[in-house]
Amino acid sequence: MRGFAPVARADARVLVLGSMPGGASLAAGRYYAHPRNAFWPIFADLLHWPAEADYAARTRALTDAGIALWDVVRECHREGSLDADIDAGSIRINDFAGFFRRHPHIACIACNGGAAERLFRSRVLPGLRTRPWPTVGGEPALLRLPSTSPAHAARDFAGKRAAWRAALAPYLAPAAR
Repeated sequence: MRGFAPVARADARVLVLGSMPGGASLAAGRYYAHPRNAFWPIFADLLHWPAEADYAARTRALTDAGIALWDVVRECHREGSLDADIDAGSIRINDFAGFFRRHPHIACIACNGGAAERLFRSRVLPGLRTRPWPTVGGEPALLRLPSTSPAHAARDFAGKRAAWRAALAPYLAPAAR
């Protein structure tokens, strides 16, 4: 399976990273398409736009707020939608060096769950640290946030929303805080 291109403008300050789109997202051709995933409701609340907005309006609201959206994994083999089912030997990572050169203002990388963070730390960071970090101001903050996936039931919606709000507040425009 193959992931999506990033949703990003050149002036993005925050990069939200998932691991690899789930089955519902791949079938729909859009990020976080599972109806019980909390990603879009959390960002609707954080950025003050209607939760029922269509996908184009949602992605425009993210990019207008300086938020980019992507995944660590470009392609892999996985049965089902769970990160735990990804065949580690099949993983191909996205081109982060190129992404950061094209988006030099990234100040924060917010990982949507533990799998995204582990993959980024183990498969991406070592390569980026072998040369000067390609963003203005050096290496961005790297945050692990609770997964918005319905499979992550350890925290309820209010807890997930509070964690995302607290972590991203320093990086969002004042109107979105």
